[in-house]
Amino acid sequence: MVELRSKTDSLSTLQEKMGEYIENGARLGWLIDAQNCQVKIYRSTSKTVEILEQPDTLSGEDILPDFLLSLNRIWP
Repeated sequence: MVELRSKTDSLSTLQEKMGEYIENGARLGWLIDAQNCQVKIYRSTSKTVEILEQPDTLSGEDILPDFLLSLNRIWP
């Protein structure tokens, strides 16, 4: 699951939504927050949300092997 925060989106609302996706069976979720140059990674295997500061790419991990998402055009 991927959520890209727009200028009008509430971060707390998107974080709640990502939690719901994981609770309902999503195994991996990325909340891309270009405003704060962060990506929050949600995993079904962990209660902890990993926060990356302006990463170049995101990996699909074991959910989407060999998948890489380039974020070069996202960051200001």
